[in-house]
Amino acid sequence: MLFDTHAHVNFNTYKEDSDEVIRRALDSGVWMINVGSQYSTSKRAVEMAERYKEGVYAAIGLHPLHLETGLVKIKDDPEEIQFKTVEEEFDYEKYKELAKSPKVVAIGEIGFDYYWKPKTKTKLGLFKEKQEATILRQIDLAQELDLPVIFHCRMAHDDLIEILNTRYNPDAQKGSGLRPPTLSVGASEDTKLNGVIHCFTGNWEQAQKYMDMGFYLAFNGLIFKMNLDDVIKKIPLDRLLIETDCPYLTPSPIEGRNEPAYVKYVAEKIAEIKGSSYEDVAKITVQNARKLFKI
Repeated sequence: MLFDTHAHVNFNTYKEDSDEVIRRALDSGVWMINVGSQYSTSKRAVEMAERYKEGVYAAIGLHPLHLETGLVKIKDDPEEIQFKTVEEEFDYEKYKELAKSPKVVAIGEIGFDYYWKPKTKTKLGLFKEKQEATILRQIDLAQELDLPVIFHCRMAHDDLIEILNTRYNPDAQKGSGLRPPTLSVGASEDTKLNGVIHCFTGNWEQAQKYMDMGFYLAFNGLIFKMNLDDVIKKIPLDRLLIETDCPYLTPSPIEGRNEPAYVKYVAEKIAEIKGSSYEDVAKITVQNARKLFKI
């Protein structure tokens, strides 16, 4: 068994054959979480998951590239559920209602993305503030519902680490003079922010900081294109997750559209890099996924 912890079979590219793609994965022993990027794809992920008794789950959230900022033009992505990207404000109550489904196991993907950004210093500052305010509201929702978070982070690891460490890491508050983290409405005193850094491409120092806060790190087909071997070697298997991020980042030797069944190539590559057995990588990453997402 394997667990693809980050798939997008809820996107437009699978509109003609999503059931077949899911069935291929399940038949090959692969479970999955389909991850939303805005309300429409989050809703579709939930609807898909509810059609299956087990093996298919959903995460809901507003991706930073779909956030309405009015400060930068984002290129449309034809792979998503809508032919044209619709930027939106985060609607706490709408997403909370969607999370009532027992198939929703995480809030995500949410986070920071500085790939498309304004060119002026003033607009860039406003742009980052808007992303930060939105990620904080979505973390509030995760804490209220006691759900883990799937973080997207591109060209912004230092900013994400700073926010997570100063706002949600109780250990960082000790002796610092900082006030303890503020819990959202509905969160209990022992509520701890849990989650995974999806598609991790940072350095070892950043990886350590995330793990020190209790987060998992997830890898996908990018490990065939980028040299992340040293980081992967050092990360303990019990802090690691595997994913496809399909339809993107197709692993070698496959070409074309990615899908959850191909997560086995990621597991094989990680086993090779770490000098571990494929069976150990499969077993432990499944255990990690089931523990984090309470499945």
